Amino acid sequence: MLIVNNLVKKYGKQNAVDDLSFELKGGEVVGLLGPNGAGKSTTMKCIVGLLRKTSGEITIGGYDHLSVEAKRLFSYIPETPYVYDLLTVKEHFQFIGQAYGVPNWKEKTDELVQLFELEDKQDKLGRDLSKGMRQKVSIVCALIPDPQVLFFDEPMIGLDPKAIKNTRQIFRNLKEAGKTILVSTHLIDSVESIADRIMILKEGKIVGNDTIANLKQQFVQEEGTSLEDLFLELTKDV
Repeated sequence: MLIVNNLVKKYGKQNAVDDLSFELKGGEVVGLLGPNGAGKSTTMKCIVGLLRKTSGEITIGGYDHLSVEAKRLFSYIPETPYVYDLLTVKEHFQFIGQAYGVPNWKEKTDELVQLFELEDKQDKLGRDLSKGMRQKVSIVCALIPDPQVLFFDEPMIGLDPKAIKNTRQIFRNLKEAGKTILVSTHLIDSVESIADRIMILKEGKIVGNDTIANLKQQFVQEEGTSLEDLFLELTKDV
């Protein structure tokens, strides 16, 4: 569903993303982990077309990632959620539903509004929303078109504990529906229970890419090792 081949993103002479290659299959939830500055957000922004890659090839559903066909297949939830200042919450959902030609957008939205407890916020303007509320609106907008692939960049930041729990449940529901999800985060425990596979970045390179169990076996081989221990082992300064 997603193929990234030899992706490079340079800033001057510095490689922010250094020759990354990986694939995501349909119905797979993959956690993209790494310390600050490892290249997680840069990788994701190159994939969705917000940053121009220096070199490499990226396809989504068999289409070039910058094509209209590819853009129809995915939704992107950025780390800093963007909403329109002068649209109400309800108008955001209407705009997305009509822009994507989603016939049942109202029914779908009602379900998501209840899940994220936004019923009493629907007439609020975007400029009056807290970061957590903006994040909820951003997630709902991303789900309305029923995308095949979803890219979440630090989705849990700003959410309250109940919303985090609901977001994890949405990940499980999306996985059961055969959707493909790439989640970038450095909140390790937020992805451990939902990810089929983990990719760990360090200085723009992949230093681990496998199931959590296999990575533990390869790199730690100690009973009771947590994902956090594994992460610290793989990203430590040599």
